[in-house]
Amino acid sequence: MMDSTEILKLILPAYLVEHFNITKIEELETKLHIYFEEKNNYGNQCPERQLISKGFHSMITIEDFPLRGKSVKLHVQRRRWTDKQTGEIISRDWNIIA
Repeated sequence: MMDSTEILKLILPAYLVEHFNITKIEELETKLHIYFEEKNNYGNQCPERQLISKGFHSMITIEDFPLRGKSVKLHVQRRRWTDKQTGEIISRDWNIIA
């Protein structure tokens, strides 16, 4: 049997399920709003750098395919980090296309 993460990947873009946490779901009469926050794990992919989480970029909203007759809005907050040694602001390069 599939676990809940695998089921979510069938409904939502897989990269959102893998790299973002769902923080809130609002179900209205004709709309479904799903809120995502990027996981704070970029430092695991760049062990040679000391990265410190420094908040988020502005939230973006993506209109996704309808589910069960409701329009779906994906609200995504991307994280940003600062390299402790260089002061450089770093973000993952996401080309979010729903």
